[in-house]
Amino acid sequence: MSRLGFSIVFAMVLTVMAGCGEKGTEQTGTAEGEKKTNLIYASAKDINDMNPHLYTGSMPAQGMVYESLVENTAEGIKPLLAESWDISEDGKTYTFHLRKDVKFQDGEPFNAEAVKANFDAVQANSEKHAWIKLSTKIVSTNVLDEHTVELVLSSTYYPTLVELSMTRPYVFISPKDMINGGTKDGVNGYHGTGPYMLMEHNVDENATFVANENYWGGKPEIQRIVAKVLPAGETTFLALQKGEIDFVFTDDRGADSIDVEAMNQLADSGEYQVVRSEPMNTSIIAANSSKKDNPVSEKAVREAIWHAIDRDTISNDIFDGTQTPAQTLFSSNVNYANIELQARNYDVSSAQKLLDEAGWTLESGATVRTKNGQALAMDLYYDSNSSTQKTQAEYIQNELKGIGIQLSIIGEESSSIANRRSTGEYDLLFNQTWGLAYDPQSTISAFASSSAYLHTTSGMAGAKELYAKIEEVMVSIDEDTRKSLYADIMTMVHDEAVFIPITNGSMTVVAPKNLDGIAFKQTQYELPFERMKFK
Repeated sequence: MSRLGFSIVFAMVLTVMAGCGEKGTEQTGTAEGEKKTNLIYASAKDINDMNPHLYTGSMPAQGMVYESLVENTAEGIKPLLAESWDISEDGKTYTFHLRKDVKFQDGEPFNAEAVKANFDAVQANSEKHAWIKLSTKIVSTNVLDEHTVELVLSSTYYPTLVELSMTRPYVFISPKDMINGGTKDGVNGYHGTGPYMLMEHNVDENATFVANENYWGGKPEIQRIVAKVLPAGETTFLALQKGEIDFVFTDDRGADSIDVEAMNQLADSGEYQVVRSEPMNTSIIAANSSKKDNPVSEKAVREAIWHAIDRDTISNDIFDGTQTPAQTLFSSNVNYANIELQARNYDVSSAQKLLDEAGWTLESGATVRTKNGQALAMDLYYDSNSSTQKTQAEYIQNELKGIGIQLSIIGEESSSIANRRSTGEYDLLFNQTWGLAYDPQSTISAFASSSAYLHTTSGMAGAKELYAKIEEVMVSIDEDTRKSLYADIMTMVHDEAVFIPITNGSMTVVAPKNLDGIAFKQTQYELPFERMKFK
């Protein structure tokens, strides 16, 4: 959509708002002059299952309730539920010394037995966690004493602490919530050690979290947080204007609830602040190289699509410059990713030449190329709750039409998109890299995972070599070897054009001007709500 299109939409929105009245304190439940301690945020989807050892739940919500042994920060790995740790000389044994002042939200003690119970529960569902390489390395979790636990690996694995710091699955739920000593078949409750407790959940309507009075890190100033389910776009924009919600942020689909022009209008009102993180991830189109009956399995077709997308226009007209054009899977600030790769700039002529040379011809009077009677037609799946993904999909559809590719765009729920990615029932789909704190190791590990990008990579030339290099880099203890292997891996997927980069993205928060403590964690999509407070 052009800038003009956005302007027309928001002129209509402002007209509707004229009859809505001004924002009133009665809508937030705070009396005049009283310091506000409640926060309501909009989410385009329900928090879903809060079981921290599964993947359907909202990551921001889970991040409020559950914690890990260590925390990933801009300065590196820091203590969290573990005060300290030791690593054996061979890199196979990690000994964690736990905090002694921590309890679960149901009063159960957090100790070495609880750590073992949680790690064992995760490992009992190993197929579900195959995307995270650490799950394939853990041999045993051993209790040494009440506050000391030992993690034994089958081989050296350098990203161990990084993967232990993730939002899931290696976080801790009260053993009392487990069913038959595990979590793979569900849980009886949602009691973590974190700063907030889930108090109420009305499916597809709202979820209420309250401050943990006994939180080991101190009770948060924001005492009540409500996640309110609202459709992205105009509905959320109006809810902010009317004071029905306080806060919106980039969710764990990588989507914003309102677009850039709406954010700018709110900021211009003087009542809201827009806060953006440093670039954290790359938005991509994953191409199913294994789908042999579809043109997407051809490298030349994937390269042509890459050349035909004008990323500058997407960056400027759809994201108003808040996301920057991307020409590689990882931005150069990601560890090991500052390497030389062949440029594929926006070039319609190059796209057409690639298709011509690959035998995809455009007959006189036709609009779609064909080869051996097959039309050059593909489906692109996008998240139906993301207004920006839909706008990008429509734009890319029009761009590809210009080079003779028929692109059907299909919006589905994020859970359906994730299922397609794991089953291989897609031609092209929107996705994104794991993000700065997790990469490159997490996204690259997912290249070989059946629950993630196996279908994207398995049709590549040299796929077996790729997987062997991924195995090798994860156990390498030599930094120079690791650099070389990562360079090879990134070059291979780049040359095969199986991940078509679009933009480098950030997390965005829109909040009232009087809310302090807004910050971002290295673990993407979590926000430190416990550090926030109203003036």
